[in-house]
Amino acid sequence: MEVCHSHNLVVPNDPAAEPRYGIRVTLPPGDPLQNVLGEDWERMHWYDSELERDAAFLSMATRHGYYRDSDTPSQVLEKIVR
Repeated sequence: MEVCHSHNLVVPNDPAAEPRYGIRVTLPPGDPLQNVLGEDWERMHWYDSELERDAAFLSMATRHGYYRDSDTPSQVLEKIVR
């Protein structure tokens, strides 16, 4: 399958080519979004290097400017290695 845009998250078929460093994104217990996504929802983001992963982690953990003052992001981020 061809990929039109490089930003699409593509999982390679070769296990040796799989990135090792990741970030697991989950919701905290009792989060109301679990009613929509399910209690077992999680999302993995994979990176080729620890440096890349750590930079993405900092970016994901930063409160972005588009949030209202009353908004509080409730994601749980966890660094992982496979």
